Amino acid sequence: MPTMPSEGTKAPHFELPDTNGKMVKLPDFKGKKIVLYFYPKDDTSGCTKEACEFRDTKSQFTKKGAIVLGVSKDDASSHQKFTAKYNLNFLLLSDPETKMIQKYGAWGEKNLYGKKYMGIFRSTFVIDEDGVIMKVFPKVSPEGHAEEVLKALDE
Repeated sequence: MPTMPSEGTKAPHFELPDTNGKMVKLPDFKGKKIVLYFYPKDDTSGCTKEACEFRDTKSQFTKKGAIVLGVSKDDASSHQKFTAKYNLNFLLLSDPETKMIQKYGAWGEKNLYGKKYMGIFRSTFVIDEDGVIMKVFPKVSPEGHAEEVLKALDE
């Protein structure tokens, strides 16, 4: 398992394209909390459940001064389809080369039915207004995760 940045440390810098190809950087969100979640693949059952929960609770995140960003290896066109199909109301970022995914320790060897492969570990980081990681969720179960993150924003 790769090393994930720990709570209380500076969040690793990132600069990735969003669904429309616009570059999004960590400093763009100074003064806001960021819920940065990594997920394996657009339009798969667990990832859809997780994304829809974030969509349905977005107003609660906004009230707490937080924005939600989803990150996967999928390209912009895949993100556009996923966003349109489920009416997602937050940004999805593309990291096809897994550079940022690796910086956050969310990439490594996985095992499915005895078959080993490289993939994304479903994980979430809550970053404070100054770019410091305030909470890490290393092994996320999609169902109920958005609520879990909302609670962490109150701590």
